[in-house]
Amino acid sequence: MNYELLLDFLQGDTGLFFTNLPRDDVERLFREFEEHDFARTGSIATETVELKEGPLEQFTHEMEPFLRKQGMPVRLNKGAVELVADHIVCEEGKPISPEAAQTLRLLGMQMATFRLYLVCRWSSDDFETYKEGLAQLRAGEADDSP
Repeated sequence: MNYELLLDFLQGDTGLFFTNLPRDDVERLFREFEEHDFARTGSIATETVELKEGPLEQFTHEMEPFLRKQGMPVRLNKGAVELVADHIVCEEGKPISPEAAQTLRLLGMQMATFRLYLVCRWSSDDFETYKEGLAQLRAGEADDSP
């Protein structure tokens, strides 16, 4: 049945997808699927996020010590959290720090996009590889290198 054709592709963050859907439907499903998520430490910021001086009404007074630990210049002013100076959380194109990742999560800002890539397709009568999926697989191998 030529199962061994798949073995070279089962590494890293890969999986198998079993279906009886037609080829075009599967390709469209993978091409169109994306899920937004919160950015993790080290991922690249997709935009600059700057908070302006003034009250941070989305945070309760209990959050003030935590926000200060995240590097934000905050204080309590009559029980409300206040930013005492403009603060850049992250800059577009630069890696996101652990503190920025936490702050973005608190702000509800999702900068990461999860996508699935087809690497290969196997059926009882055909085997095919996909350039974009292979490129992503190789990029993942490079990221895992010491």
